[in-house]
Amino acid sequence: MFPYTNVFPGILAGVPPPISATPSRPRNAAATRERIAAAARSLFAERGFEATTVHAIARSAQVSPNLITRYFGGKDGLFLAASDVRFDLAAAFDGPRSSFGERVAHDLVARWAESGMNDPLPILLRSAGGQPTAASALADFVTQNVTGPMITQLLAYGMSREDAGERAAAVHALVVGAVFIRRILHLTVLDTMDDAELERSLGRSIQALVDR
Repeated sequence: MFPYTNVFPGILAGVPPPISATPSRPRNAAATRERIAAAARSLFAERGFEATTVHAIARSAQVSPNLITRYFGGKDGLFLAASDVRFDLAAAFDGPRSSFGERVAHDLVARWAESGMNDPLPILLRSAGGQPTAASALADFVTQNVTGPMITQLLAYGMSREDAGERAAAVHALVVGAVFIRRILHLTVLDTMDDAELERSLGRSIQALVDR
């Protein structure tokens, strides 16, 4: 008779196969993607696009550089994911003209305080000058989230389209300048203001541009 008991002694004896003492932890692709994106936001905001390497992001996120290619297609794709700006200002625009500046400044400063170093807007501003991807993403953000909805609201106040466009452009320039100075250059009195002081200052300036 063929010696089955010698070939499969454990199975025939009813002994279960050994279980590894250290089972591998299942991968969570969504969590890994977010960890990579969070590391990239911080480094892009600190160093800009050109000075940030894939290997530096991988080290910060504690992953293999290959995962950046797998999940994002490379550095450009990761940049777009990390700098995805989702910020609806339309709700702040809606309301009386007399408190327009106050509403917009409150929403802006609250968002900056909440986002901290993870705010994608400084990433785009720091990188837009030398990176077409960043410049295009910034232009799309401004059109969709700032100037377009703002012009719509200013038209509702009875302004002409030309006047509304000029004032929206002026407010946009003011806000971008404030972000650049406070979040990137860290210069002038803007950098020393607390959030309440910044909100009041921005609110007055925005309102002056709307009412001029």
